[in-house]
Amino acid sequence: MNKRFGLFAGILLIGAAPAFAEVYRNVDAQGNVTFSDEPSDGAEEVKVKPVTTVTLPKPADVQEPEQLRQQVEEEGAVYQSVRILSPSDDQAFHSGSGDVAFRVTSQPALQEGHRYEVTLDGQPVGQTASDTVTVRNVFRGTHEARVSIIDQNGVQVKSGDQITFTIHRPSVNN
Repeated sequence: MNKRFGLFAGILLIGAAPAFAEVYRNVDAQGNVTFSDEPSDGAEEVKVKPVTTVTLPKPADVQEPEQLRQQVEEEGAVYQSVRILSPSDDQAFHSGSGDVAFRVTSQPALQEGHRYEVTLDGQPVGQTASDTVTVRNVFRGTHEARVSIIDQNGVQVKSGDQITFTIHRPSVNN
């Protein structure tokens, strides 16, 4: 009986080992940082925060797709337009830091709880209830941007036309 218990306890400990795994950080002579689950010379142990969990809403609290679509259409119908005022479409400009200030507007003005969301090259880069979103350190080259209005739930209710702009930045190569 004791042998079986010892075998069972050993299997449980082996199975639980990944849950208690430690992480080690090592910096080599060239400054490259690596992480591993095995200690090495000069490595320091990293304290890993617990995993964040998310509790999903109950099915009864989730709106049906048709109900949600109708709500979005009603909210979007309030706005005649939404657009980027600056930079203008096809504009090219210099920015040493790479900062781009997007000025946006809508007709009529934003309703309470709504925000502007600017996307750059298809990725959301900022939200605001005012008329300006500043994006820092944009790479040189040509980019596409768009502004949308999102509601208090983060759902897009109206989207403006896409603009294209080119940013010039100094380079150590040029």
